[in-house]
Amino acid sequence: MCGFAGFIDFNKKSNKDILIEMTDTLYYRGPDDAGYCYEETNTFSLGFGHRRLSIIDLSPLGHQPMMFGSLTIVFNGEIYNYVDIRNELISKYKRSFTSHSDTEVILQAYDQWGMDCLQKFNGMFAFALHDKRNEKVILVRDRAGVKPLYCYVHNNVVLFSSELKSFHKHPQFIKELDESALALYLQYGYIPAPHSIFKRTKKVLPGSYVEIDLTTKNTKETIYWNVVDCYNQTKLDISDTEAMNETEKILKSACELRMVSDVPVGVFLSGGYDSSIVAALIQSNRTEKIKTFTIGFHESKFNEAVYAKQVANHLGTDHTEYYCSEKEAKEILPSLPYIFDEPFGDSSAIPTILVSKIARKQVTVALSADAGDETFAGYTRYETIIKQLNRLKAIPQSVTKPMAGLLNIGHSDYLIKRILGNNALNKYDAFTDILRDGVNGPTINKHIVKRVSDRRVKRLLKGNRKLINTFFDDGSLLNETNDDLSKVLAVDYKTYMTDDILVKVDRAAMSVSLEGREPLLDYRIIEFVSKLPLHMKLRGNVKKFLLKEITHKYLPKEIMERPKMGFAIPVAHWLREELSFYMKEYFDAQRIEKQGLFEKEFVNQLVSDFLVGRNEDFELIWFMLMFQLWYDEWM
Repeated sequence: MCGFAGFIDFNKKSNKDILIEMTDTLYYRGPDDAGYCYEETNTFSLGFGHRRLSIIDLSPLGHQPMMFGSLTIVFNGEIYNYVDIRNELISKYKRSFTSHSDTEVILQAYDQWGMDCLQKFNGMFAFALHDKRNEKVILVRDRAGVKPLYCYVHNNVVLFSSELKSFHKHPQFIKELDESALALYLQYGYIPAPHSIFKRTKKVLPGSYVEIDLTTKNTKETIYWNVVDCYNQTKLDISDTEAMNETEKILKSACELRMVSDVPVGVFLSGGYDSSIVAALIQSNRTEKIKTFTIGFHESKFNEAVYAKQVANHLGTDHTEYYCSEKEAKEILPSLPYIFDEPFGDSSAIPTILVSKIARKQVTVALSADAGDETFAGYTRYETIIKQLNRLKAIPQSVTKPMAGLLNIGHSDYLIKRILGNNALNKYDAFTDILRDGVNGPTINKHIVKRVSDRRVKRLLKGNRKLINTFFDDGSLLNETNDDLSKVLAVDYKTYMTDDILVKVDRAAMSVSLEGREPLLDYRIIEFVSKLPLHMKLRGNVKKFLLKEITHKYLPKEIMERPKMGFAIPVAHWLREELSFYMKEYFDAQRIEKQGLFEKEFVNQLVSDFLVGRNEDFELIWFMLMFQLWYDEWM
């Protein structure tokens, strides 16, 4: 795990000093080594910078930027099956290697197969590759988007980096707020790809690569993998037993691949199904105890540590649990805008940072168990979506849009609160927006996960803000082989999982120089499970049916069966009590007025309602606070 940064400057105003500054701002992503490659031609200057966290081949032979013939690369991540690819290149093509690193395997695989090499890689990766022979630079991101990659293009300059903070070190970067992206952030709590908080700055999409032609200056994006294509395949007609056996086989392989390392490896264990099956599969193949880590909280309704300990005891792992105090959690809060360097509203980032800190004391690599809910249908809202579909599909389609128009005529927040109650506004808006946009699973999902409706975000933000589409609108790309909920699963894999969950884990782990690995994001899992019928994932009231049945082979039901908790902390309570000074400082009327982004009266009402105990808009309050902290840090 590492970090990299670089530039292509057709103005030839960039130099090596700038490259070093851009790269070294990512020091914590790679404290073990640094490397810089700068060159200048008649038409451009080019810089590749790298910070290394040594995981595979700890010797100087793994140093980056790495060169092979006319190729230069900077690489962040791991190719888990690199040994198999290396052996194929040696046996079939008589190639020889100077190192034991996966970075050299990428170079030689590209040299042999071109961009088709990506189909061979099983891993998490982002890399920039300079192909001198073909006069191009290629920016590549892994299938699921585990590893981040940003790109800025403006005025004959291309900047790229693992994190946005590198761009601030380049004098030609213009940090201009993208207010359409701000609207997305306020609705979802994160900014969905390819958008970013700054204009002219994009996230390279998961499963894609961007080619920059060094002769013409043109850029071209190519999608080489898309989860939608997985779901659009014909569904398999197999038994529960066959599906279970094949899924378990792939899960075992995925976990074992992610244990390959030249440094100590551990597992984040919450005690839920996803992390428990990962720990169980790894421990079942070993006599030595694997290291597992859990963060506990003294507030019982937020504390999963007791369940994690039961799982660890049953599996016989070397378990570390750490109960963090409120003081420790609160001390993380001011550092969030620097760690995430883009507005990010998922408050579970705080415990994720804390558990990463604890794990880093003993290991350099930690396995996380994200993607179980999106792959196997684990979220509670999936049941809500099905219930709403059953109700709303009874309304003729010819009636829904006119009904939405009628409900919006003379819309009054005051009347809705008086008639339906204080907590009804978001639900009312979601209902009318669903009727407006069409009654189907992805549409219902999009409006359920929004924390503020289209109407209210337009009222919150000054000016006439254009609301832009995201991959939440990709439901139409899924064919008739998919039922409504399968379409939602595919959309969640492309949106919430990639741009919230994976961002949280990457930044939290890397902030303490810890590599996070994601076995449930092995592409072979989703490529198989997406072809299974929905009843193997959601069976009656049983969510994640298939994954649970596999887990019960390793862990008794009585340990596992309990309500889903999530990874939460009591931030609403804190902001009304000990951290109330944040509310006073960052929602001050003069500050809001001077900033010129938000309607002062709307913000005042939000804050007033929150301080008297109404929690309907708490997440929006938290998102706004995280934005204000970010604004102070970066703007």
